[in-house]
Amino acid sequence: MFDLTFWLPVMCGGLIAGGSSGLLGVFIVGMRIPFLGVCVAHAALAGAVFGSLLGLTGQALLIPALLGAVATALALGLLDPRRTRMDDNVLLGFLFSFTMGLAFLGIGLFGVLGRSDNDVRSLLWGSLNFCRWRDVWLMLGAAAALAGYVFTFFKELRAILFSREDALAAGIHAPAVWTGFLILAAATLTVNFQTVGGLMIYSLITNPAAAAFQLVKGFRRALVLAVVLGAASGLGGFLISAATDLPSGATIVLLSSVFVALAGLARTSFKRWTASGAGR
Repeated sequence: MFDLTFWLPVMCGGLIAGGSSGLLGVFIVGMRIPFLGVCVAHAALAGAVFGSLLGLTGQALLIPALLGAVATALALGLLDPRRTRMDDNVLLGFLFSFTMGLAFLGIGLFGVLGRSDNDVRSLLWGSLNFCRWRDVWLMLGAAAALAGYVFTFFKELRAILFSREDALAAGIHAPAVWTGFLILAAATLTVNFQTVGGLMIYSLITNPAAAAFQLVKGFRRALVLAVVLGAASGLGGFLISAATDLPSGATIVLLSSVFVALAGLARTSFKRWTASGAGR
């Protein structure tokens, strides 16, 4: 029997996680750094792994996970690509390999020390079904902070999105604005881990944004549509998984992938239709 009281926080969590990931994705995909989600996920995972090794459990693991994710966001935001002679994607590749090494080194230590790694594995794979109201409030707080920041610095973020050098020339303090966005992105991703897991959060960031950019023109429209598609992926994926008894995280990711495929098909069909109409 479907107990609405029990499943309501799960559905709210799916909506919030999907919507906030879609909001993030528009900027991340627009900046052509979709790998950011994977990098931050492994940084947070590394923090949680070593926090667990130190004896932390349950919700307390969010503290070292946030520390790891925020440290990575600060490194990415404050390092000047011109001075390091590495663009963002090269730097992301380095940070990803470093944090992934730390995470899996820590996971290996569980066996050496004879400790259980169940809490860490739950972060790694995720399960929206275990989302409770305390998790929803955390996700809602992170999503509200991110949305407020985007609303406040929308013009600055758009300028940075199109050209960081031009934004600096226009008097925008691009490193500070971008670093602030990355910190909030790291926090949002970390509290959303339990929806689809650290390994699959990348898909929930990129897919709604990729679908939105194919369907509409204009940054504001893409932003709104990505939030809607992300929320639909989160809620719809849970409902499908509940009806079919499939893993919720994988179902959410696959549904978001279907949205991308349908958006590409719709765009291609529309182009063919307009081309045939113009030919007549």
